[in-house]
Amino acid sequence: MIKQIFGKLPKKQSPKQSQYDSDASVLDLNSKSVNLGPPLSASNGMSPPVAPAVRGSPTLLNYVAACKALPSLSEASSSERQSVFIKKLNLCCVVFDFTDSSFNVEEKDAKRGILLELLEYFSLVNSKFSEIVMNEITKMLVANLFRALPSSNPDSKLVGEVYDPEDDEPVLEPSWHHLQLVYEFFLRFVSSSETDAKLAKRYIDHSFVLRLLDLFDSEDQREREYLKTILHRIYGKFMVHRPFIRKSINNIFYHFMFESEKHNGIAELLEILGSIINGFALPLKEEHKLFLVRALIPLHKPKQMCAYHQQLSYCVTQFVEKDVKLADTVIRGLLKYWPVTNSSKEVMFISEMEEVLETTLAPEFQRVMVPLFHQIGRCINSFHFQVAERALFLWNNNNIRSLIILNQDVILPIILPYIEKSIRGHWNHAVQSLARNVRKVFVDADQSFFDQCLAKFNEYEAKEKEMLERRVSNWKRLEDIAAAKPLRNEPLPVPIFPSSVAIGS
Repeated sequence: MIKQIFGKLPKKQSPKQSQYDSDASVLDLNSKSVNLGPPLSASNGMSPPVAPAVRGSPTLLNYVAACKALPSLSEASSSERQSVFIKKLNLCCVVFDFTDSSFNVEEKDAKRGILLELLEYFSLVNSKFSEIVMNEITKMLVANLFRALPSSNPDSKLVGEVYDPEDDEPVLEPSWHHLQLVYEFFLRFVSSSETDAKLAKRYIDHSFVLRLLDLFDSEDQREREYLKTILHRIYGKFMVHRPFIRKSINNIFYHFMFESEKHNGIAELLEILGSIINGFALPLKEEHKLFLVRALIPLHKPKQMCAYHQQLSYCVTQFVEKDVKLADTVIRGLLKYWPVTNSSKEVMFISEMEEVLETTLAPEFQRVMVPLFHQIGRCINSFHFQVAERALFLWNNNNIRSLIILNQDVILPIILPYIEKSIRGHWNHAVQSLARNVRKVFVDADQSFFDQCLAKFNEYEAKEKEMLERRVSNWKRLEDIAAAKPLRNEPLPVPIFPSSVAIGS
């Protein structure tokens, strides 16, 4: 009996249950129930439904009437302004189909007018947003932002093709003239001083942040720019979400590098991380160093690195500036992922290496200079003239040149053969001229040591030439012997017992 009595009592809805509750499309406007479409989805990862695009349906006719029935926010009294604001938010929860621009023109214009009016609300409000208002704002954002993203190649996962921003045309969001206003509203809400972070974190929670990060894969550059600014503001305002945001971005990088190799927002995410790394406190935490080793350095491997290299290079150099001891780790990581057949990537690697070496101190430089200058030497001898030029330009940097001269007893014997080969045999005259300038730097630093190294190189070259001549002579002798004997169709005798050479081996 008691259970039956309690069962009839209305249950109080918890804030978490009402966070993304979606019966806001049935509104109570001036005691008249106006149905604006099917209920919006809850926070279960499903996309919100699109309002039906059938002309003459009662839902769409009621939508226009509901928009006209509400007074403007500027004309509403201060006591009614919040309730009018909430009703307008509920009206904006209806999502229209923009695949056909000829459908629902009046309804789309009415919603755009309401969205423009909502932006003006932030200049009218003079008190903190209440929990009810935040709940309605979050529902409106979820309904409009979280959706399936259009793709220029929907079968890319099957055929292995990826979107190339230089060659492929991006798919622009058809609903952008609505979506832009929603993003602008979101940005003003997060940036507003009237938004209490302690209260708002209940609605802009981990689930919300994850779905927001999913939108960075949009091909529309305009949307990614808004997302970049908004996520940066969320990171600054909600300190409790900072570790989760960093971890979630790491997971996106891991999925991109080791699974999909396709993501459109890596550059924007790295740009956010650049400002985050710039604010890291010293000494750096082990978590941040692991992020450098496990995420940033491996991001040099994908073939799409050219699309985000500028932002990636900035993040890496920020770590070296924060802790110069990390220069050894970064340089060895770059050498590990050094491109072999991609000349444009190789030029980018040399440029990034120069930025890292510019802040590197002598102890870290000495630990990596042997493998480093073997790689720089191979770049000097590259047939691609831009790679060779970029490698020789390293000597124009005063800090790098001083480190080289300080350790020339180790570096000169390594790099001199590459320089001499470039001077004597490279097809590009500009590369030959730069190589002569580099040789002059070593000559001016220590003439006697340079002469010793050059003498050893010439001696090595003479031995190599002698070995080559002997090899050619041996082959010539074998060819002459083979030509002197007539060809026979007799089978070669096969020994029954293994030869002494085979036994010895």
